[in-house]
Amino acid sequence: MELEFLIVPGAPPLPPTAAYSHAVRAGDFLFVTGQLGADPQTGAIVPGGTVAETHQAMRNLQAVLRGAGTSLDGAVMARIYLVNFADYPAMNAAYASYFKPSRLPARTTVGVTALAMGALVEIDLIVRLRR
Repeated sequence: MELEFLIVPGAPPLPPTAAYSHAVRAGDFLFVTGQLGADPQTGAIVPGGTVAETHQAMRNLQAVLRGAGTSLDGAVMARIYLVNFADYPAMNAAYASYFKPSRLPARTTVGVTALAMGALVEIDLIVRLRR
C-alpha cells in the first residue's frame, strides 16, 4: 500500500519542530492529525473555552479535508481529547453540529489532564475516501 503524507495549504501551520503531517493517505483512508482550536492565522488558541475551541478544531479539520480533496461526509472514526469532562455536553453539541444525524462517525472521547498550548479539546479523524 502506497502512503501519501500531506501538508495542506490553508490548514493550521505545523510548528517548525513538528514531526508529523496534517494527514496520511493510506489506501482508501485518510488519517488526520489531531486539531486543536487554534486560529490558523495567528496559531493561538481561540478564546471562548471548550465550545469555541471545538468549533475551531472542526473548522481546522475541514480545512485539512478540503486540502486532501474530501469532506466530513466520509468520517468513520473520531477521537476527542477533552481536558474538562464537565464540558462534555457543550462540546458534544458543538461537535455534532458538523455532521448529519444519520452519518455520525464512531467516536471515542478521552479525558486528559493537559493538551498542547493549554488547549481544552483536540479532535482527530479517520476518513474513508470516495473512489
